[in-house]
Amino acid sequence: MDDENSNLRWKNVLLVAFGQKKMFKRFIPAVLHLFIYVAFLFTQIELLEIFVDGIFGTHRFFADKIGFLYPLIISTIEILSVGAFVATIVFLYRRNILKLPRFTMAEMTGWPKKDGNLILLLELVLLVGVFTMNGTDVLLQEMDPKHYPDSGFLAVSSWLGPLLFGGFEQSTLVFLERAGWWLHILTVFGFLNYLAYSKHLHIIFAFPNVYYARISSRGEMENMPEIMNEVKSMMGLIDEVAPDPNMDAALPNFGANDIKDLGWRDLLGAYTCTECGRCSSVCPASQTGKKLSPRKIMMDVRDRVEEIACNIDSKNEDFKIDQSKVLNIENYQDGKSLFDRISKEEIHACTSCNACVEACPVMINPLDIILDLRRYEILTESTGPQDWLPMFNSIENSGSIWQLPNSRAEWIEESN
Repeated sequence: MDDENSNLRWKNVLLVAFGQKKMFKRFIPAVLHLFIYVAFLFTQIELLEIFVDGIFGTHRFFADKIGFLYPLIISTIEILSVGAFVATIVFLYRRNILKLPRFTMAEMTGWPKKDGNLILLLELVLLVGVFTMNGTDVLLQEMDPKHYPDSGFLAVSSWLGPLLFGGFEQSTLVFLERAGWWLHILTVFGFLNYLAYSKHLHIIFAFPNVYYARISSRGEMENMPEIMNEVKSMMGLIDEVAPDPNMDAALPNFGANDIKDLGWRDLLGAYTCTECGRCSSVCPASQTGKKLSPRKIMMDVRDRVEEIACNIDSKNEDFKIDQSKVLNIENYQDGKSLFDRISKEEIHACTSCNACVEACPVMINPLDIILDLRRYEILTESTGPQDWLPMFNSIENSGSIWQLPNSRAEWIEESN
């Protein structure tokens, strides 16, 4: 990878993955998401102190060590957390009350819907823990300054604490402060364990996915040298290719039938998918009522990976191709493929316009997977939509997509 490409990739990581650049094509959702995103980043500072206090038995370890910076940092976190609270409520409203079309498509029923709501609810629980801990602590600093170091004026808790918890007994405040502390840290631990099963794995995978995303022109398709040379030979653009001495060898598979035929970037993209539906909301096929949804393509690939992984982990020898070898992805078969999840009607509906690629906020490319599935259907299975077959026959017979009786280059000979 040359330095120029590397610089461009790091620029994409900085602007797209870290800076959320592509989110701002829809300004209001982008601002709301930004509050949650930035609050998440800044809260890690307070979380560090929570870990230190939990390990060493201290209380607000940094409060008396960094001076005026402490209330400034905590106040910033609180202001961002209020914005995150508002954004979370709005997002729950959009999903469950307003029911925006991209959140109610067929693939967003069942677990995907529950997953999105659960993450938002965990965000609310996290914020309740933070403000309960900080709000009660502000009151306890006045009652027992020996055990509760002065944190300075906090932008939200200094007035929210007395408003919500004023008049409570000290013992009650101590209990609530500890409850808020434990609620916060247990929610974080719970989220970290849940992350691997959730679409929010994108907070980790978005960065490598953006870095390794295609940086060439979006209209440029990956070339297949075997097919290119065959077509050139057929059209007389090169000398006829010498016959292969291994003519009896099995024909290669073109395109993708299952996940092992896809590239690792495609699989990374499947696990990076945020299920936001921006790709499907701009897809012309989806918007005109056709079955295709680019988001579903990515979700289907991820689900197929999970299905195969679970079967391999089961050590069930029924999934082996060769019983004498170990069960792994190369020695695996279950009689299924991606076509059991993704119908041919879906891949035929794609116009290859790249609207989904342009819309994705983390630079996932569903089109590459669709094209690989098409290539397998047409080149390996020798099938395809009936409307396409006359075009293929015309190209093979006359070098033109139109069914004309004369050779495509005949007009040149006549002019001479």
